[in-house]
Amino acid sequence: MGHHHHHHIDSTTGKIKTAFFLNFFFTIIELIGGLLTNSMAILSDALHDLGDSLSLGLAWFLQKFSRKEQSDHFSFGYRRFSLLAALINSVVLIVGSIFILTEAVPRLLNPEQPNAGGMIALSILGILVNGAAVFRLKGGDSMNQKVMTWHLLEDVLGWVAVLGVSIVMLFFDVPILDPIASIGITLFILYNVVKNLIQTMRLFLEGVPSEVDLEGLSRKINDLTDVQSTHHTHLWSMDGENHAFSTHIVVRAEATKEEICKVKEEVKEILHPISLEHITLEIEYEDEPCSLQ
Repeated sequence: MGHHHHHHIDSTTGKIKTAFFLNFFFTIIELIGGLLTNSMAILSDALHDLGDSLSLGLAWFLQKFSRKEQSDHFSFGYRRFSLLAALINSVVLIVGSIFILTEAVPRLLNPEQPNAGGMIALSILGILVNGAAVFRLKGGDSMNQKVMTWHLLEDVLGWVAVLGVSIVMLFFDVPILDPIASIGITLFILYNVVKNLIQTMRLFLEGVPSEVDLEGLSRKINDLTDVQSTHHTHLWSMDGENHAFSTHIVVRAEATKEEICKVKEEVKEILHPISLEHITLEIEYEDEPCSLQ
């Protein structure tokens, strides 16, 4: 089992690496292209891609780093470092988006005509490169890889929007479409980044993973025949996909070893559907005071 897991993460790292290099070289082409075509929409997409390149670079480094086995300093291992990547990326993208908005909004008042032909060429290239990167990252289940795939998918949509706008501007004189597209793309980026940021913060603050019903789990455990009650029940997540669970279970004063083993088995059965890395069950007899009261 352990071995299989490592292989899976290695493939993730390789995928993120390819996507990173694709994106990074393309971002440089874009920034130059955006300046040459004088298009705000292309520059805002370039920023988006730059954010993604940083994210991918960071994700690639941290994904490798988070594979390290546990140490005396980090007894849970280095899983949470991938959350750190998600957090830093969010901040970078938020700052960039605000910068783009301060540039694009004044252009609504006096729009400048960008080079529509150049924009069409760049956006077709954008769709191809980001499409290739999305294809490379598809099917990942790490939080990091999901966030990345989303970013790149948004890039593809951003480019589709730019392509549409530039085709219209090729035939009609409506330069105001460029800053409008730019603001639209940027607000979309911001909305998603903030959503991801909230999710990441929740994990950082040891929140119960949103897909798990902790109350329901406690109820099921309390309903077991040999269980009197439970307390100090905690469920938190390492990195959004690997969780940890601990609880104190009170049994009858005269419970036998067999009954206790049975309780443990039943509790593990109840917890089985959740992907738990760590399960800690503290068994207490009802006439014994809890050490944590």
